[in-house]
Amino acid sequence: MSRERSSEPSKAQLARRAARELAVQGLYQWQMTSKSITTVEAEFRSQVACDDIEDHENWHKVMEIADLALFHELLHNVVRFKADLDASISPLLDRKLEELDPIELAILRLGAYELSRRLEVPYRVVINEGVELAKSFGATDGHKYVNGILDKLAGRLRSSEVAARRR
Repeated sequence: MSRERSSEPSKAQLARRAARELAVQGLYQWQMTSKSITTVEAEFRSQVACDDIEDHENWHKVMEIADLALFHELLHNVVRFKADLDASISPLLDRKLEELDPIELAILRLGAYELSRRLEVPYRVVINEGVELAKSFGATDGHKYVNGILDKLAGRLRSSEVAARRR
């Protein structure tokens, strides 16, 4: 008997997606306020950041299901490797890094981190998650830009994985 693949995400997939959502919001807050990333994480974990979010009920749901260990890793390591991540993104841009929308920049840094440092995550998943985050939090067509940049970056950082997928 064969099992059909469910189109519904698993509990673990939902937890990882929630962690990425929180990480993008935390990175955005870090970029905009210059608070330490430890302070940003503490505010998120204590739900102080909830005061700044319009949809309190949704915030609590995301916090409850999120993989908080992944949230911590993403938040701290994107900041830790910021210079390397920016150096990998910059050559692919049509403008200066500083001119990017702050949400798109946070998403691109997160995607660059996952493509370069979390090799167990398939590159297609990284791109798809980046696009979904841009649709949720970014400008109207920001997801198209994020898709294009992450696709190019995947070709550079994961060339053998990308080539194998295209065969």
